[in-house]
Amino acid sequence: MDGIEKSCLAARASASEAWRMTVDELMDLLARCEDAWDTPDRTGDPVPLLDHGLQVAAVLRDRFPDDRELQVAGLVHDLGHLLAPGDEAGHAATGAAAVRGLLGDRVAALVELHVPAKRYLAAAEPDRGLSPESARTLALQGGPMSAAEAAAFAAAPHGPAAVALRRADDLGKVVGLTRPPLAELTTWRPLIEAVAGL
Repeated sequence: MDGIEKSCLAARASASEAWRMTVDELMDLLARCEDAWDTPDRTGDPVPLLDHGLQVAAVLRDRFPDDRELQVAGLVHDLGHLLAPGDEAGHAATGAAAVRGLLGDRVAALVELHVPAKRYLAAAEPDRGLSPESARTLALQGGPMSAAEAAAFAAAPHGPAAVALRRADDLGKVVGLTRPPLAELTTWRPLIEAVAGL
């Protein structure tokens, strides 16, 4: 078992575990997303996880140029699909647990909240279109929020930023947009290091 696999197991073991991934380990995990998809059988969204994360981060960089943590959250928000393949309901919590020690509580909260943000938007904007895969997984993730849940989510400290991440998530599914993705990934390392406080 290599270091990354040990790190993945540690991330999945417990959200409260005091494990801290290194930037090198995070970059390795993100690089592994080049040929990983949101569904094990690749029937989900049309781009690999790395392309998706890079596209989401780029949208957030354009729309929120001063919010470095939000941009990095966009880059790493779907790592849970790599760490726990097929766990639609739990992938956000798995990803949050994996990055919390390195990237901090806000980035982890945004990663964890990107699924509830989809549920919020499904309730607040019921005519809003979703990709076929996002529509399918919405039911597995609890469906649209109730009015009370939506009101609480909108008032939560990270609610607005999580909604911004989710809106970018919906846009980050363009086939062939990010080329070459591994080269693009390296350009994000300085920002990851800055958010990590290195």
